[in-house]
Amino acid sequence: MQITDVRIRKISKEGKMKAIVSVTFDDQFVVHDIKVIEGQSGYFIAMPSRKTPDGDFKDIAHPINMDTRTMIQDAVLDKYNTVLLEDNVEVEAVEVE
Repeated sequence: MQITDVRIRKISKEGKMKAIVSVTFDDQFVVHDIKVIEGQSGYFIAMPSRKTPDGDFKDIAHPINMDTRTMIQDAVLDKYNTVLLEDNVEVEAVEVE
């Protein structure tokens, strides 16, 4: 499985959520609404989720193992950094852990 496209749909300068992203796999399957979040120890991704009747959030789609999560997160944060640089946004580049 390869990531064939990453699209940054929204970048916000305010708040902890910095971007909403769509990731395409093998030019055949897309996952929308992955979020780039600024946390206490750096940036990370949050998979798409919905609110349950009891107020919790449940992932709609998510990686099964850590290697896949890391692959997706690295691709998303690399693209996020690229978009920041292209737009000449005066924000410190995101570090990929």
